Amino acid sequence: MNRFEFTEEQNMLREMVRDFVDNEIKPRADAIDAEEEIPQELIRKIAETGLMGTVFPEEYGGGGFGEVGYCIAQEEVGRGCLSTATFIGAHQSIGTNAIYLGGSEELKKKYVPPLARGEKIGAFALTEAQAGSDSFNVRTRARKEGDHWVLNGEKLWITNGSIADVVSVFARTDRGITAFVVETEWDGFEAGPKEKKLGIRGSVTNAVSFKDVKVPEENIIGSEGRGFLVAMKTLDAGRLGLGACCVGAAKEMLEHSAKYAKMRRQFDAPIASFEGVQFMLAEMTTLVYAMESIVYRTAADYDAGKKVAGQAGIVKLFCSEGLDKVVDLALQVHGGIGYSRELPVERFYRDSRINRIFEGTSEIQRLVIAHDILKKNGVWKY
Repeated sequence: MNRFEFTEEQNMLREMVRDFVDNEIKPRADAIDAEEEIPQELIRKIAETGLMGTVFPEEYGGGGFGEVGYCIAQEEVGRGCLSTATFIGAHQSIGTNAIYLGGSEELKKKYVPPLARGEKIGAFALTEAQAGSDSFNVRTRARKEGDHWVLNGEKLWITNGSIADVVSVFARTDRGITAFVVETEWDGFEAGPKEKKLGIRGSVTNAVSFKDVKVPEENIIGSEGRGFLVAMKTLDAGRLGLGACCVGAAKEMLEHSAKYAKMRRQFDAPIASFEGVQFMLAEMTTLVYAMESIVYRTAADYDAGKKVAGQAGIVKLFCSEGLDKVVDLALQVHGGIGYSRELPVERFYRDSRINRIFEGTSEIQRLVIAHDILKKNGVWKY
């Protein structure tokens, strides 16, 4: 039986990020939610700490910690503020990672180092009005004109849309869906107003449009017509990071709940002595243990070069739905005060809900998992 253990270097990374979260992110989390933005000063500190490029090799400006290290970092950030974790994830795990996973060496050398160092901010633009869960139904078009491409269309629900410098964009060409690197300062790119959201309010979300945006030929990620594969490969990694954020948030809610249950007294006894409350804490603990286990097992397999599409779907499905159960139980343990903004439980309750929707809904993950197991047990076409 294989036993997964963190290395000394990985444990040091966790301690460093935890200290940063406790001192720099947690104290700002409520303000980030209320003001619906992450302060530029904090973004600068996040970049200086190396959290914008944890996953990438040092030769590309990253920390060289791989997917396991990235998940460690995102778990800790998720413990403090899911808006900030979403900002980092959209920048690193999908926006920049699409270029790293699918781009030519020239493209990677040009864009990944400044993104990994946090000198530039990245975003990932796949979703459209008619291409949500049906992500193959992209309508944004790119036509070839001489030595460049001309991009036209609109994308919806783009995290970091109005603050990004570089966007990985997916558009339809004569050969199918193709991925491009677009710089937001180019003529014809425009970001719409910030979306008003239920949760992760500090994470900026916008519609972005492309009107005759000229993209150099060399800015294709991979090759023409291979963009959908780039998107799916990128999202596999993104789902692991999202699972790690859920683990961090779930651990935070469990810790808050256990401490509160020992402090809060009813019927002349701490509520922690009541079997009903103990059962809720036990269920939360079980979910956290299982979530953590599958995240790091799958991240380790990813770093070992194994195909993890099906497992990544399991991580995304189980952790997003598991976190919702944990925060709901946390609110129940806290009672009325958990429903107020006096404690962070209310914020985590709102922030958690999006995880079952973005980067592939729970329903899509169930399809991914089912198709994966059917393929592994004989020829399967659908």
